[in-house]
Amino acid sequence: MSRCFVPQAFLRPELLGKEFTHLEFPRRIQPKELGRKMLYRDQNMNGWAYKKIEENDLKFPLIYGEGKKARVMATIGVTRGLGDHDLKVFSSNIHIKPFLSCFPEVRVYDLTQYEHCPDDVLVLGTDGLWDVTNDKEVAGVVMEVLTSYEPNDPCRYTMVAQELVVRSRGVLKERGWRLANDKLGSGDDISVFVIPLGGPGNYT
Repeated sequence: MSRCFVPQAFLRPELLGKEFTHLEFPRRIQPKELGRKMLYRDQNMNGWAYKKIEENDLKFPLIYGEGKKARVMATIGVTRGLGDHDLKVFSSNIHIKPFLSCFPEVRVYDLTQYEHCPDDVLVLGTDGLWDVTNDKEVAGVVMEVLTSYEPNDPCRYTMVAQELVVRSRGVLKERGWRLANDKLGSGDDISVFVIPLGGPGNYT
């Protein structure tokens, strides 16, 4: 069920105000690189290809940033402006609204198609969790906490969620909130739900 989803925009050139490019490059292009070849891709490509850098490629990218830090027109993440019809790109008259969709991505997991044990769970978390913790680390915490409780103890799932929140926030030190590996803890809000998919009651 794991899938990292980042801001996506549909190409409508007339809305870009001649200030943005829909092409994605590994990094911002400098004027001195005009005429050189560089890897690029667009929303229709599965991989990267080379192209000769042209004047239009110096424009600001439509999607700026990588992964969960990506922003539409370097202004907003997908869910932040769904209700703000008048939101514009900073210092411009370009509206953000046409690049956002109110249609959610829905994934269905049919519980009746598989057998589940008490340790099978679905973890739902906000960016505050996933920005600093990957799937493998979350799975490790889940198993560590669940194995310390009896299979029929309902609090075990709450304790997993609590532990994930605490580990993602880190410990307050002189240099701010730090994780166990001394990297910065999450600065975003952290909400975690741990949903049991099976157990003694034979959940369906």
